[in-house]
Amino acid sequence: MSKSKLSYGLLVAIVIIFLVYIAFMQLMQDPQADVFLGFKTRLNHPLNVPFWLIALRVHVAFAAVGMISGAINFSKRTRQHHPRFHRWNGYLYVATVMMVGLTSGYMAPYATGGRAVSIAFNILTMLWPAFTLIAIIQIRKHRLESHRKWMIRSYAYCFTNMTVHLLTFAIRSITGWSYPVSYSIGVYAAIPLLFITAEVVIRTQRSMTDL
Repeated sequence: MSKSKLSYGLLVAIVIIFLVYIAFMQLMQDPQADVFLGFKTRLNHPLNVPFWLIALRVHVAFAAVGMISGAINFSKRTRQHHPRFHRWNGYLYVATVMMVGLTSGYMAPYATGGRAVSIAFNILTMLWPAFTLIAIIQIRKHRLESHRKWMIRSYAYCFTNMTVHLLTFAIRSITGWSYPVSYSIGVYAAIPLLFITAEVVIRTQRSMTDL
């Protein structure tokens, strides 16, 4: 099996594992997000919990669809043998990014960690759709390689939540700092880390067949 196919298989495995974890947390472990809400103290705005939960579920649902849609479109078989599906699936991915950004924009003022974390999420809410729109512009100009690069940059941010929580867990385990402090550092570290990861993928997978 080629290196590119192994890379694509690893990506699919990560997506599946993460989505199973999210489904477990959302549906069984903590459906009302009581644990996460418990860390939201000293907010600058009153929190409407029922509406926030709706926004969270919409956010998570569209993020999940975006992860699946993006992974499918990186498949060489999809691109070559089902170009029409690839195109419309790409538009679905764009729609999910915009919906995730919209819900993120609503939830940002209530971010765990306070205003500093809200600013970080607002920055991400601008960056992710911007990368996605640039990718669309590039494919409309028939710049396939540039389109692929910008889609990799965009897709990297589908893993923001996973990266933030992994970093938060690592920081808390190593330092013993509180969850809000660890989470704040995790958010600020995740944004450049995911961009760097995308750039590494772009530079090391120039002859990919599947990703």
